[in-house]
Amino acid sequence: MHDIEKMINLGLAVLNIEAEAILDLRNRIDENFAKACGYLLGCQGRIVVIGMGKSGHIGNKIAATLASTGSPAFFVHPGEASHGDMGMITNKDVVLALSNSGETNEILTIMPMITRLNIPLISLTGNPKSSMAKFATINIDVSVKKEACPLGLAPTSSTTAMLAMGDALAVALLEARGFTEQDFALSHPGGALGRKLLLRIEDIMRTGEQIPHIYPEQTISEALVEMTKKHLGMTTVTDKDNKLLGIYTDGDVRRTVDKGLDIHNTTIKNVMTKSAKTTSPGLLAAEAVKLMETYKITSIVVVDDKRKVLGIIHMHDLLKAGVV
Repeated sequence: MHDIEKMINLGLAVLNIEAEAILDLRNRIDENFAKACGYLLGCQGRIVVIGMGKSGHIGNKIAATLASTGSPAFFVHPGEASHGDMGMITNKDVVLALSNSGETNEILTIMPMITRLNIPLISLTGNPKSSMAKFATINIDVSVKKEACPLGLAPTSSTTAMLAMGDALAVALLEARGFTEQDFALSHPGGALGRKLLLRIEDIMRTGEQIPHIYPEQTISEALVEMTKKHLGMTTVTDKDNKLLGIYTDGDVRRTVDKGLDIHNTTIKNVMTKSAKTTSPGLLAAEAVKLMETYKITSIVVVDDKRKVLGIIHMHDLLKAGVV
C-alpha cells in the first residue's frame, strides 16, 4: 500500500509542477509574443522549426501543429542543417528555434547562416540572457522554476512549457488567419472531421448496376426479385429515360401484404411511393445522414435537376465511409 501511495503522490507532484510551469507562462504572453506572431503571420515562405534532443521532439510537434492550422511549417534538424540541410531554408522563411539552455551548439553554429539570409529568428529559450536569446530577432521566455524530475535533470516541465507556448503561437496565428473548419478539414482529409466536411454523396453513392431499378409496368414480384438482388431494401421506379417516378420499399411490401394484393399480377405503379425523398450528388455526405435521421429512412435516391437517377446512398455506405 505504501508503494501505491508513493507512486500516486509522485504522479500528482509531476502534474502539479508542470501545471504551475504552464500557468507561469501567462505573464509571457505580452508585446514580445505579439511581435513574434506578427513575424510568423507575415512569413512569405515557411516557418522552419529547429531544435536538438527533447527540444527537437517538441519542435517536430509544434511544426506539425502550425502546418495543420494554416501556417505552413516544417522541422529541420540543426545538426543536419550544418551538413547540407541549410539549403532547405530560404530568404522568405522565418526560423523558430527551441532550446531550454539557449546555448545549443548545433543551433549556434548555424546562426550566422540564418543572419546571412536576413530572415527573422524567433527563439523559445529557458534563459533570456543566453546566446540564442541575444541573437534572436524576438526571444520568448519559456523558463520554468524547476523540472518535474526529482533529480532536476530530465527535461519535463521545460519541454511542457515549450510545447504549450508553441500551441499558443499556433492558435493565435489560426485566429489571425481566419482559419475555418473547412480549412482544417482540407489539412485532415483522413480524419473524422475531414470526412464530415469534405466527403460528398457522389464520392460514395452506388451507381450503374448497383442501383435497384424497375419500370412501372413491372409486377410487385419482379420488384421483390430486384430488391433481393441489390440488398438495399428498396428499388427505384423509373420511366424509359431513367426519370424517377417513385420507389418501392420494404415498408411498401408490408402494406402490400396487408391489402392481400396479388404480387404476380399487380403492377408496381399501383403500389409504389411517389413522394420519394431525393438528394443531389454534390450534397455533403454528413447532410445525407441528417436527412435519413429526419425522415427515418435508410436509403436516398440521388437525382439530377431533371430527376434522372444518378445513384443510391444507403446508411451502410455512410457507416463504411466513417461519416456516421
